[in-house]
Amino acid sequence: MFKPVAVLLVSTLVLTSCGTVRESRLNPLNWFGSARSVPTDVANPLLPQRREAVSIFVTNKEKERVPGNPIAQVSELLIERRPGGAIIRATGVADRAGPFEAELILEEGEDPTVISYVFAAKQQPGPRNTGPDARKVTVADWLTDNELAGIRTIRVVGRENTMVTRR
Repeated sequence: MFKPVAVLLVSTLVLTSCGTVRESRLNPLNWFGSARSVPTDVANPLLPQRREAVSIFVTNKEKERVPGNPIAQVSELLIERRPGGAIIRATGVADRAGPFEAELILEEGEDPTVISYVFAAKQQPGPRNTGPDARKVTVADWLTDNELAGIRTIRVVGRENTMVTRR
């Protein structure tokens, strides 16, 4: 009678601890913790910004790529470990339906242990798709193990919030 009860207690203890180990720093698959949202300090997008003069003699190939505006809200940030590096995947919600050419733009920072991205997307004028997920957009970026070597924090900045994940 004592042996089956002991086996049952030990197996229960092992199975219930699986959930806590998965979320702990002891788990090698848990590179970065779950992301959390923090408020963002971004300039007011309604105020006009100073623009540089554009020459009519510049060809299309010489023009700079124009990034989109910061996405309204970053709703999800996932770091997916892969052989040779990691995939940074962010999902955001735009103000209006129809965001396109979304991208993660790397920001220069003072802290070498932090990688910071701005989640930007362009908005199409005129009629838009009005499906249930018409405002959602997902982007990803690949970082090698060498690029991630000294990194402790990854940030993705939107207009209304910032998602942060730490090792």
